[in-house]
Amino acid sequence: MSEHGTGSSGGADGGRQGGGGNPGGRRYHRPVVVDPAVADELPGALDPTLRDEIAHTTANALVRHGRATEDPQVVARLVALVETEGLDVVAAMWADSPADTLPGALWRLYVLREWVRRDPETVADRYRQGVAAAPVHDVVAGVVDRPGPDDVRTVADAVLSGVYTGDLATALERAAAFCQVLATGAAFDADHLDALDPGAAARQTRGAASLVRTAEELAHAAQLWRADRLE
Repeated sequence: MSEHGTGSSGGADGGRQGGGGNPGGRRYHRPVVVDPAVADELPGALDPTLRDEIAHTTANALVRHGRATEDPQVVARLVALVETEGLDVVAAMWADSPADTLPGALWRLYVLREWVRRDPETVADRYRQGVAAAPVHDVVAGVVDRPGPDDVRTVADAVLSGVYTGDLATALERAAAFCQVLATGAAFDADHLDALDPGAAARQTRGAASLVRTAEELAHAAQLWRADRLE
């Protein structure tokens, strides 16, 4: 989303110049988020085993914390994690986690929401183009008919809130359906652009493919959660 981590500039923002969106796109390798005074004392790159342990520990703690509270303000703060902590901090925890893990699934949900938050006009346009043809039920994706920017923001927040207040598998499936609709819209947009700007059309096509991949990853994560195998 936008300059975050999925799309042309690296985000699922799939902006016009970016090519359709890509919530599982650019990887955040060794983001600079450590305090300089602490960094000076580090002997080298973080051990992959330790990094993996941190990812799983933080993801599980966050989900447990959200599910243990009935305070809507706590849930709202968890949903707004990227705004309060910064995308680089969240990326440092989870961006390198495989898609079939809890931290990997959370990373994709947060990047998807961040794209919607930063570029709701593009997301709403993609949705309107794709919803008629995407092979998902509109009610599953959870977006009103012909949504505007505020509507897609609301849905993105509701999907992520479902991680902490509802069934996690359902939240993952809703996000997967949403990505599938956006992928279809991006593909349609690429067709329209092809005669005018082949380069932009190619970027949109790549973005659409990335969104399809993210949809598949989220749907698979939902299956794993139901089987008690999403760790």
